[in-house]
Formats: sequence, C-alpha cells, structure tokens
Amino acid sequence: MAPKPAAKKVKTAPKSPSTIPPIDPTSSFTPESFEAELKALAAKAQTETWSNWALAQARVYLKSAALLALAALASTVSQLALSPVYGSIPSATWHARLLMAACFAGWSSNLFLGRALPFRVEHLLPVIALWIPVVQFLLGKVSGTLTAGWGPLVTEAVTLFPLVGLSAACVATLLDGADLSALPGWLADAAPGLGAYGFFKAAETVLGGTAEGLVGRSVLNTRLGMELVLGAAYALVAPSKLLLWAVPAVLHTAVLNTHVPTPMALARLNSGLAEVGYVVLDRAESVTGYVSVVDSPKEGYRVMRCDHSLLGGEWVKFLGQGALKGNQVAEPIYGVFAMLEAVRLVKTPEPIVDSEAQALVIGLGIGTTPAALVAHGIDTTVVELDPVVHKFAAKYFQLPSNHTAVIEDAVTYTARLAADETASRFDYIIHDVFTGGAEPIALFTLEFLQNLHALLKPNGVVAINYAGDFALPPPRIVVNTINAVFPACRIFREHPREEEDFAKTGRDFTNMVIFCTKQGSGGGDISFRAPSERDLLNSPSRRAFLLPQHEVRDADFLVGGEEAEGILRRNETERLVKWHEMSAAGHWTVMRTVLPEAVWEAW
Repeated sequence: MAPKPAAKKVKTAPKSPSTIPPIDPTSSFTPESFEAELKALAAKAQTETWSNWALAQARVYLKSAALLALAALASTVSQLALSPVYGSIPSATWHARLLMAACFAGWSSNLFLGRALPFRVEHLLPVIALWIPVVQFLLGKVSGTLTAGWGPLVTEAVTLFPLVGLSAACVATLLDGADLSALPGWLADAAPGLGAYGFFKAAETVLGGTAEGLVGRSVLNTRLGMELVLGAAYALVAPSKLLLWAVPAVLHTAVLNTHVPTPMALARLNSGLAEVGYVVLDRAESVTGYVSVVDSPKEGYRVMRCDHSLLGGEWVKFLGQGALKGNQVAEPIYGVFAMLEAVRLVKTPEPIVDSEAQALVIGLGIGTTPAALVAHGIDTTVVELDPVVHKFAAKYFQLPSNHTAVIEDAVTYTARLAADETASRFDYIIHDVFTGGAEPIALFTLEFLQNLHALLKPNGVVAINYAGDFALPPPRIVVNTINAVFPACRIFREHPREEEDFAKTGRDFTNMVIFCTKQGSGGGDISFRAPSERDLLNSPSRRAFLLPQHEVRDADFLVGGEEAEGILRRNETERLVKWHEMSAAGHWTVMRTVLPEAVWEAW
C-alpha cells in the first residue's frame, strides 16, 4: 500500500503585534464583558477633560511656587538671624554659593530621595524649618570658636542648606508632572529647572526685600517671629505626622530661646549676662538690624549696639557727679566722637557764629555730636535712617529734644535738598555712618559727596568719619573720592597704629576723620584754632580728644597700585564689596575684645 503523501503546509503572513488584541487568559469573551469594557473606556474619557487637566497642572505649579517662595523667604530670614552674631557682611560671604549648591544638590537627587525615604520628602520641610531656630541658638553660643569666617557657613550648612535642598527636590518631583508637550524636546527638558531657579531668585528679591523692610513692625516681623511663621507655612503646605518631631523644637524656642521678643525672654537673657557684668536695658529689631542698649553697671558705661557693631557709648557713672554735675553733654567712651566736634575749630575766612550757624549730621548713633552742637547753640538737623536708633538715643542717652530729626535715607534726602536751590544750606556737615562692620558704600560715592558739597555753604566745613583697615584699599579710595570733591582736606586717626599688633595680625583697623572745606587748595590751607573752655563743655573727654592729634600721611595707607587708585562712583560700588568683607571680618574680631562674647552671642 502506497504511503499517503504528507500534508502540505500552508504559509500565512504573521500578524502585526498592533493588530493582536490583548487576551485575558482568565476570562472568556462575552457580550457582557465587551459592554463593561466599553463603559469603562467611556468613563475614563469623561474624566480626561480639559478642566481636569488644567486643575492638575495648576496644582503642580501652585505647590511648586509655594515651596520656592518659602525657600526664598527662608534665605533672607536666615541672613537676618545671623547678622546679630556675625554681622551682615560676614553672614553673606558664603550665602549665595551655598544656596546655589543646595538648589543643585536637591534638584539632582530628587529621585534618589523619593526612593530612599519611607515617607514623602516634603513632610520633612516643616520639621527642619521649626528646628532651625534651635540650631542657630546653640551654634551662636560657640560663635567665638567658629569665627566670623566659618560660623555663618557652618550654621547655614546645617540649617538653610537642607531646607532649600529638600525644597528643590520636592519641586523637581512635582514638575515631573508638568505637561510640557507643547515645547520642543530640548526646551521641555530644560524649562522646569531654569524656570524654578528663576522664580526662586525673583521671589528672593521681592519677598526678601519686603521682609527686610517690615522688620520690627510686629512680633511676627522679628527674626524669630518670621522663622516660626515659615515653619507654620511649611506645615500647612506639607502636613504630616512627622510634625510631632518638631514639638521639642517649638518648646525650646518658647521656653529657652532668649531671642524671643518678650519680657520673660529678656529677663532670662539678663540673668545670664549678670555673670559677665552686663544688662540689656532695651532691645528692638529695625531696618538697620538688631538694636539694643547695653549697660555695664560695674564699669559704669552704656552703649548702643546694632547687629555686631557699636553705634556709640557714654560714661553714665559721671552723669551729675562731682565737677561734672550740670554738664550739658555726656562723656563719650570713644575719642573719635569728640574729635568730630573739632569741625567747629577749623579756621574759616569768615568766623562762624554758633548762634547763627546751621549744622547737618548724617548718622545719629547715640547722639554725641548732635548733643554737643546743640549745647553750643547751633541749629542742628539729624538725618537717621533707623527710627529705633533715634528713639533709643533720646530715651537712654543724652540726645536733647531741641533738634530737627529727619528719619530718612541720607542718599534720598541729600539729593532732594541739593536739587532744591531754596532749601537750607549748612555751615557744618558731619558725616558719621557705620553699621554691620563696614561703612555703607553708597554714602561715600562721588555723587553723594557732590550733594554734600552743594549743601555746604562757601564758608563751611565738613567732617567725615570713616572706619576701615588701612592695610586694605578702601580707605585710600574713599580719600581719593573725597579729594575729588573738596579741594582742601586734612585727615586724622583716632589713635596711632599699634605696630606690634599690626605685625601679628596684618590689620590696621581704626577710625579716621577727614576735615574739608570748599576753599583752599590742599591740607595746608586747613588749620585749627586752640579750643577754649567753652568749646570743651567742661568735659574731660573733649579736653583729651577734641583737638585732632594723629594726622594721617600718605605712608599710613599701606596699599598702593591699581587697586587703591581712582574714585568711587555710584555704579562702581562693587569695587569695595570684596574688601569690605575682609574689613568686616577684622572689625568682628575687634568687637569681640570690646565686649565679652556672651554679650554678642546672647542677643
């Protein structure tokens, strides 16, 4: 029997995977299941409407904006909280670079953090924010060890860095859900990072400036108040059970933190300061910094502090005592304040009669110079930016009430007055501004000094106080600028250089006073008359320091070359910023020798 031929195989074209419907092996196709699938697809299509898409996108962007705005505000508040301990300039030295590093680290590690943590990253933010005041308080107590160079960096590395870094990580995760399909591929990849950083910097400028302008308006506008508000805002944005870990921090702030602006906290602060012989009479936070009045009952003097510098001081133990009883003025603890009053001793072509004279004082301090001018019968106008400084000078120091107070920025005030030909012109102008460890640069520009020149009468005299390090270029540049405006000037130091200290530290930080007139052609045209008993106001301090003694010669400026050449113009102020960082660090060290570290740390 012949074998049957093999069955012939029929070749068929393979099906495309896209044409093969998915098969559920656990179920069989029925009309009921087909109908249910159609209903599910219809329901899904109804939910994917434009309004729901827009709402989902709005949530992404609004929450991202909220986190970025809070981080931006935290940046400014962190700097405000560091300035009483380190001064505003040392506090800012590493700040911008640390912020950039935090943003980069957080943005690039968002996926890792999301997988590594057993909870959502954003739930950590309010816990960190509420612990920041505690960490700042504890690290402030070792600021002498950390120094002004490392203290701000270390403090922000363990407080601001994690807060901003984790905020950036949360924003990166949120923006992964942003629909950027309308953008080209390369732009869609870059837009979230660039947009987030741009928004952060804009918020830092706007919110930071607003926060600084509102400092001191209420308890919530104090440094600690703003930190607690930030913690509460983070808790509203990212509530979770992890907030229980912040309870000890809140209790520490409420009970133990002496920075809280309450009478109880002030009493606790003074209890600790009693060990080193000091007491804080009053304190407030204002537009130029943390301002306080500090007494030394043992030594018998009183000072006004602004952040990490002193605005002035006087001997209270001499008030109404012995031969000084009935004096019109107090005894200053620093000779430079008495030396400024020598503006009246400069010989002028026509003698200036006190009772007919007008004086403009830029920068009040505790009011030593204005009080002396008023005592001599001179009509005195004081321009002071900070209302708290004026309030404390009148309340706790010997500032007389019969003066004209202008609470305004000196740049704006002098520009307006100089442009008004009918406004007052002055026989004497005293320029005495200092805060934060360095001079406000805007008040030493060519344009500002030109306004002072316009406000000075032809027969008048100006005295300009500048505190700086003669081993750095700024004093030379400032003097160059002053000489470009006033034709005749002489310069005097508060005290001669201490050669031994200079050899050890390389610093020569001191106050100098530059006396100038609108007439003459050089320092040789300026001379001083001998002070009379009336000039001295029955004051031992003025007897010792009123007549300038330590004249500054070119050799006293220890730097030369291109860095110390030229003048300072309004649009070139960055030229002095890097040098002011070094000068402020030196000033910080000096201040730690003037008052005990406990006074600076326990603000």
